[in-house]
Amino acid sequence: MFKKIIAAIDGSEMSEKATEAAILMAKEQGGQVTLLHVMKDVVIPPYAMGDMAYVTREYDEDINEAIRKDAEELLNKGKAKAEADGLAVTTVLRKGDAAREIINYTKENRTDLIVIGSRGLGAFKEIMLGSVSHKVSQLADCPVLIIK
Repeated sequence: MFKKIIAAIDGSEMSEKATEAAILMAKEQGGQVTLLHVMKDVVIPPYAMGDMAYVTREYDEDINEAIRKDAEELLNKGKAKAEADGLAVTTVLRKGDAAREIINYTKENRTDLIVIGSRGLGAFKEIMLGSVSHKVSQLADCPVLIIK
């Protein structure tokens, strides 16, 4: 039985399906769901035109703040969907490499199942099984359900 289920989400259509599957399984098995989103820090390297350097650290912070707000909205949307289905959900936002952070979180929290979409938002990922889902399936200590 899967009591602790992690749904790794990124806002793609496949991650919405993964969220739905995780919610359904948790309801059927009396489990709990954690929605996990991993964001990357954006650091734009400065470039120079003559003696003036453009793209400041403050600009990077503004971009990262916007990314964080979008990530929180994504998590809140998934949480609202679960709560509408009568299931309390935990949300987690992490920074870093998506596959590595998903694996680390599941190890730290003794997860029974990871539910993840087969492809994410990247264009290259449309060609094959998503690199994040593939890496997670290879490195996870628990079962991984990849949703198509």
